[in-house]
Amino acid sequence: MTDIPTSGGIPKWLRRAADPNTDVSDTLTLARALRRAMIANSTPRQAAVLVLFSGSPEPDPDAPGGLPADADVLLTQRASTMRQHRGQVAFPGGAVDPGDSGPIDTALREACEETGLARDGVEPFAMLPKLFVPPSRFDVTPVVAYWHTPREVRVVNHGETERVVRVPLADLLEPANRFMVRGSVGYQSPAFQVDGLLVWGLTGGILAGICKAAGWEREWDHSDVRDLETALAAVGMTL
Repeated sequence: MTDIPTSGGIPKWLRRAADPNTDVSDTLTLARALRRAMIANSTPRQAAVLVLFSGSPEPDPDAPGGLPADADVLLTQRASTMRQHRGQVAFPGGAVDPGDSGPIDTALREACEETGLARDGVEPFAMLPKLFVPPSRFDVTPVVAYWHTPREVRVVNHGETERVVRVPLADLLEPANRFMVRGSVGYQSPAFQVDGLLVWGLTGGILAGICKAAGWEREWDHSDVRDLETALAAVGMTL
């Protein structure tokens, strides 16, 4: 990951999320391999997403990685009417606009447009390497940030977004809510099933990588591999 100068206000329990030695998941490794294969023939479009965590600044000494009980992450669910990635759970974000000063500005602007997020109180502190998303041909930069002063968020445009949720990390990391999914062509991804959502693909891979790097993980069954379409159907979603 690439560090960003900060005011030093990042909680101790979250700092390891910027560990440069993060052991990324197969999902992220695949995305990078696809980028290498595609970039010779075309120039990917640029995009950024905001991986926004909130929670008490004080670590819980009894929890893995010091993760406080109130820690959460901001996620969205794309509208089922969208042409690409319909119904999928994602971090807020989108394509770079000409007026954006860089990935951080893109991620924050898109998050504001999608969720009504107020920028003040949000402190970006790391960027993950770019990840290629084949269906949309985007090169995505994940921007990791801490939300000092969480405020209300909501669906701003129902034509693009169905849900905006702050998902407790304790629920995401509950071993019963974690498994792997396998697509029809053999593609595998870490997955989380929580609050009627299936978090998988690039979003699931990024979350899995960060949670492992930060030391928040609890033991879960990596051998539990489920069919992707069946797992989506279980939460009322489709490809």
